Amino acid sequence: MEIRSVRELELKGKRVFLRVDFNVPLDKRGEITDDMRIRAALPTINYLLEKDCSVILASHLGRPKGKVVEALKLAPVKKSLERFLGKSVMAAPDCVGPEVEKLAGQMKEGELLLLENLRFHLEEEKNDKGFSERLAKLADLYVNDAFGSAHRAHSSTVGITEFLPSGAGFLLEKEVTVLSKLLEKAERPFLLILGGAKVSDKIGVVKNLLNRVNTIILGGALAYTFIKAKNWDVGNSRVEYDKLDLVKAILEDARKRRIEFHTPLDHTIANKIAAKATYIITERGAIPSGWIGVDIGPKALEEYKGCIGRAKTIFWNGPMGVFEIEPFAKGTMEIARALASAAAYTVVGGGDSLAAVKKAEVIEKIDYLSTGGGASLEFLEGKTLPGIAALQEK
Repeated sequence: MEIRSVRELELKGKRVFLRVDFNVPLDKRGEITDDMRIRAALPTINYLLEKDCSVILASHLGRPKGKVVEALKLAPVKKSLERFLGKSVMAAPDCVGPEVEKLAGQMKEGELLLLENLRFHLEEEKNDKGFSERLAKLADLYVNDAFGSAHRAHSSTVGITEFLPSGAGFLLEKEVTVLSKLLEKAERPFLLILGGAKVSDKIGVVKNLLNRVNTIILGGALAYTFIKAKNWDVGNSRVEYDKLDLVKAILEDARKRRIEFHTPLDHTIANKIAAKATYIITERGAIPSGWIGVDIGPKALEEYKGCIGRAKTIFWNGPMGVFEIEPFAKGTMEIARALASAAAYTVVGGGDSLAAVKKAEVIEKIDYLSTGGGASLEFLEGKTLPGIAALQEK
């Protein structure tokens, strides 16, 4: 996939509008709890500074739905950036308007300006042409390094490219390279590990990768729809009944292709999803009435570790259970540790999976951590991501 790189732009002394993904998690005090996305943007920021650019940073944070929400202002990001960069970052009162244009116009080489939350304006998510043009007025060039937003056709990811010479930052380039490798030339055996809440979130990935992977293992709530499709009892576990026919078709397709397709051999089950719940381990893959599956069981874990040990390429998205609650975290933690010690090339994507490898303290031992979340999944579904297509066209 050919996209124009930031390396190909005439950067010297230019004002660069850099779209980044600073949609970071915040606690109740407004403190950043995971700064991975900020750190991921630093190589592109530093490269632009080395080229004597003035850098205008733009991001969204949360879902303010076109309103100014005090708790979603980017002040915590500014503080974190200044700590990482060791220099001051100017804060704009908005992301468009005369005052912002004046600040941008007065910038000197090597200075940084952080615009306020793009999604305080409804026009951003509508990819409004007028709003795109107002953003473009701030700069000479556009660089997109926000892979996590590349699946959205917004003003700051698509519309702005109509008005400025454009290219991809290092993070976006790396994401495209790594995920393209999974689609086009992954070393086999290729193992797909999927967990999380909903079949509907992951079904496109499964369908698109069926002719590429050798083994699929499932955990989390989405596994129970597949288990139900096999006519096993799942108790009170979550099932997407409207997806059962589709899931049955996928299982049959996998069988015909001779793909190993594993659902948990046993489970940790609880009477409710709470830290003080009563929980036990099942003897087999069925779950009795009144109980909820909250984690994979020890037999499933051993089988899954065997699959990991045989693989040469692994992509993991979604936890194996309710890992935020300690008694239900073992499956997810052990899968994270197994990936960390695997000989395979390992890629982990999705916010919960990234949180899991961090909690398991193995984050440095994973070959690639995708910042994309939904964008990663859509890319692996084979979809065209608007933010990337815009850079290809330019």
